[in-house]
Amino acid sequence: MNDEPGIPAKLRSLLETFDTIDDMDLRMSMLVSYAGQFREVPPEVASRPFPADARVPFCESEAFVWAIPEPGGSLKLHFAVENPSGVSARALSAILEKTISGAPAAEIARISPDIVSRIFRQNISMGKGMGLMGIVERVRELASASLRTKSTV
Repeated sequence: MNDEPGIPAKLRSLLETFDTIDDMDLRMSMLVSYAGQFREVPPEVASRPFPADARVPFCESEAFVWAIPEPGGSLKLHFAVENPSGVSARALSAILEKTISGAPAAEIARISPDIVSRIFRQNISMGKGMGLMGIVERVRELASASLRTKSTV
């Protein structure tokens, strides 16, 4: 959508695609496909047991997020989802990794947790929705922290 300045183009395009899908079976199939594309955090970034400060609050799937600064102010995002039944958390993590990882921290910091409802619609419980929004919020917090660190250097 053009009224979303600053949202990385890949994420905007994916959200627009999800906005057009009313068939819930197709939506679920797409989300399961994304979950299958999930890539866990590489060992050079983090290994088990993962540090508590990387854990996403309220996420029942025990999700963790890391943001590694790259040249030019972009961030490389990495995720872990410990719950083997955390298909939604894996799908969202894969979507974020594919659409915003490598984007400028300033753009990532502006992404709204509302993207969760655009992607999943009403197909998630309140608790799961809070956890998924928590993943987005954690990504935003890491991006904001990266910007603060950069401005104090």
